[in-house]
Amino acid sequence: MSTILFNEIVFGPIKSRRLGISLGVNLLPLHGKWCNFDCVYCECGFNKDGVQDRVLPTKQQVMQALESKLANHDSTIGKIDTVTFSGNGEPTLHPDFHEIIFKTLELRDLYAKEAKVSVLTNGSRIGDPKVAEALLKVDNAIIKIDSAFEESVKLIDRPLFNYSTDKIVKELELFRGKFVLQTMFLRGNTPDGVIDNTVKEEVEAWYNLVLKTGPREVMIYTIDRETPVKELQKVLVRELELIALPLRARGYKVTVSG
Repeated sequence: MSTILFNEIVFGPIKSRRLGISLGVNLLPLHGKWCNFDCVYCECGFNKDGVQDRVLPTKQQVMQALESKLANHDSTIGKIDTVTFSGNGEPTLHPDFHEIIFKTLELRDLYAKEAKVSVLTNGSRIGDPKVAEALLKVDNAIIKIDSAFEESVKLIDRPLFNYSTDKIVKELELFRGKFVLQTMFLRGNTPDGVIDNTVKEEVEAWYNLVLKTGPREVMIYTIDRETPVKELQKVLVRELELIALPLRARGYKVTVSG
């Protein structure tokens, strides 16, 4: 089991495969994981292995840490491309997520005007009006959907609630043209069964989901770090490029990370 927990509220800057030089913001516990998904590929490990800490940083702590990092950033090591909300779980679960995002935008404009503000989310709370409002304000609302099939989502992402593909597609109507769709492609054995979301029926259903939801950009990627489930296989970059082709032919911007 691999567990990589971020033990700071604001960490980095780090080099991100998809976002460039990224200053990370962790709204979750510093020594534990808090998420309503329990993904088989999560670098933070399984939820059950990260229950030792359930304390969320306060809004004040987050803003103080972020302002300190931005104000004291050494520009000689390069500019910050993005302030990214990710961390030890699902950032939109923080009760002050809305206020934190709006304050972050103010700090960005003050200290790093060229930087983007990005949020990596599993999309589970986009139906909440305040969460949706905040996500629509950031530069990159990166919403994860790993399969168009609910049964596959249950194998890959293992949501801890009654996940509905139809519901998330409906909720994404508000985001049409304003969000980035992110999908992890992988294959292997999970605790609940065999998964391969690169097979023909999976990819065709995923294409249809992309067309229904209309993201402004699509990010497809595969395993890059150690995963809590050991019997998973990364997908070759050339396979990901083939998956990207039909969407690119339709004019979608698709980035591939292997």
